[in-house]
Amino acid sequence: MQKKKSRFIYMIVVGIIISILLDKIAGAKPIIDHSRFFDLLTSIIITIMVWEGNLFIDDFMNRHFPWEKKPGKRILIHLPAIILYSAGIIHLSMLTFNKFVCNFPEEVRDRFMVVAVIVGVLISLILLSVEVSTQFFGNWKRSLVEVEKYKAESLQAQLQNLKDQINPHFLFNNMSVLSSLVYKDQDKAVDFINQLSKVYRYLLDTRSSELVSLGDELTFINSYIYLLQIRFDKNLIFDLDLPKEEEQKLLPPMALQVLIENAIKHNEISNELPLTIHIKIHSNKLEVSNTLQLRTVAEESSKTGLQNIRDRYHFFTEEQVEVIQSPGVFTVRIPLLQSK
Repeated sequence: MQKKKSRFIYMIVVGIIISILLDKIAGAKPIIDHSRFFDLLTSIIITIMVWEGNLFIDDFMNRHFPWEKKPGKRILIHLPAIILYSAGIIHLSMLTFNKFVCNFPEEVRDRFMVVAVIVGVLISLILLSVEVSTQFFGNWKRSLVEVEKYKAESLQAQLQNLKDQINPHFLFNNMSVLSSLVYKDQDKAVDFINQLSKVYRYLLDTRSSELVSLGDELTFINSYIYLLQIRFDKNLIFDLDLPKEEEQKLLPPMALQVLIENAIKHNEISNELPLTIHIKIHSNKLEVSNTLQLRTVAEESSKTGLQNIRDRYHFFTEEQVEVIQSPGVFTVRIPLLQSK
């Protein structure tokens, strides 16, 4: 409300200034029995129509041709639009004023009309420049705030991701498996240690990475799956169907591991109920689905895994993480990003 009131005051002031400028520039002679008040009032009304119309045009352009996305097209369309609108409104208004309010003397009429249009258009361009500069400055300030917000949220997401990665239960379970392998099958125990070291090497290598290739993530996942299948044996089944050409696409590190871990955490895995996890590409998204066989006693969960993935994707794409639960199947689809 305060902003509109201030704008209205500016319009009145600008209208008065324009009226004075026109008299000085055009050299119009005073007309007997003509009140100066009508000149000022007309100038103010024309200024309001031109100003408000240009603001409407600017708002329309912001919605359809934003500066940050289409600057070239914005200039090509916006500039002619305000010139034609301003010139048209001023010319029609002056013709109306000349016919119904005050008839201009023949010797100054044409010159006055031309000067009025030129002055009005120039002032419209100046006001537009001020408005655009204000918008750019405002957007610049907002972008700085967004950058700081991004940094804070990114650090928070990375911290949460690190907490999810270093899962004490995961390490404890693998140490338990390893201790039994050492006595039963030493060769397999050596393989197990090698794969476990690859898992933690990947954690160290990607701890500061925002995106990794699908190929690198799959190399890590193969080691991760090896550890899981040693632990669960034939009760955990993986079905991977991923074209080689998709491996250059990008995703947040550990995103696939989080989805696999969620499936194992929330579902029963036994001889009677083996768990099958399918991993494939669906409509340019990485799809992870599993048979839905929820545990009767739910494992303690922070319930941040999927939200953490959503938070990390939020920085790179507007595509959404899809979560679909149908009878017997739970599916999550995460976007695969193009490398620049």
